[in-house]
Amino acid sequence: MLKKLFITATCALVIAACAQSPTGRRQIMLFSDTELSKMGAQTFDSMKEETPISKDAKTNSYVNCVTNNLLAVTPDNLKAQNWEIVVFESDQVNAFALPGGKIGVYTGLLKVAENQDQLAAVVGHEIGHVIAGHSNERLSTNQALQTVLALGDAGLKAYGVKYQQELMTAFGLGAQYGVALPFSRAHESESDIIGLDLMAKAGFEPRQAVNLWQNMAAAGSGGVPEFMSTHPLPETRIKDLRAKMPEAMKTFNERKTVSALPKCSR
Repeated sequence: MLKKLFITATCALVIAACAQSPTGRRQIMLFSDTELSKMGAQTFDSMKEETPISKDAKTNSYVNCVTNNLLAVTPDNLKAQNWEIVVFESDQVNAFALPGGKIGVYTGLLKVAENQDQLAAVVGHEIGHVIAGHSNERLSTNQALQTVLALGDAGLKAYGVKYQQELMTAFGLGAQYGVALPFSRAHESESDIIGLDLMAKAGFEPRQAVNLWQNMAAAGSGGVPEFMSTHPLPETRIKDLRAKMPEAMKTFNERKTVSALPKCSR
């Protein structure tokens, strides 16, 4: 019975996989761009109410300079958006990009990202999530899993299966570690590669992405085993970035020979 439920879950996900990511990976996309943009705007408005916004003109100018150079080389549908870029006063070492043209950068990130290129690595990564539609995919995957789990629960009740609760708990964990977490790691790895490409096209030094993740590793990764983490380990990210580096450097050098490189000062 449990095997049949897993087969049902797999079939449901395959049927729903009707889109393709920029790297060619099959995706589940159940929400419209309008729905995602609305959710992104609501989330962003809540964050602006809850988190202090930096008033430092120099910091804002620096973050906007890096971000706008990256946005200039995004696909046309993203270029056309009226992007809102906000610097939040927080020690969090993070940044994010939301559907609907919203980008947030925490001041804590500027202590780890040592230069414009390293900041571009993070912001480019976050824009990569938007380019690849990862928010839509995550929401769609969660909805599909909840539907399958509900059907499985009803099926177990109908057949009077013993240890129903234990089986459903096991099935839920299987869905989490077998589907949800690998999807999240795939999203992170995919955004690393998209971000690396954006960096190179915008004229930021791609090799600084490796330095950035080395800085992140030095700051501490929390020691969570990779198979139970939503993010790849820094060592894995660095290995994957290095594998793509020759292509990125070719793009960067082409940009370097034909135009001025970004000069974003802190």
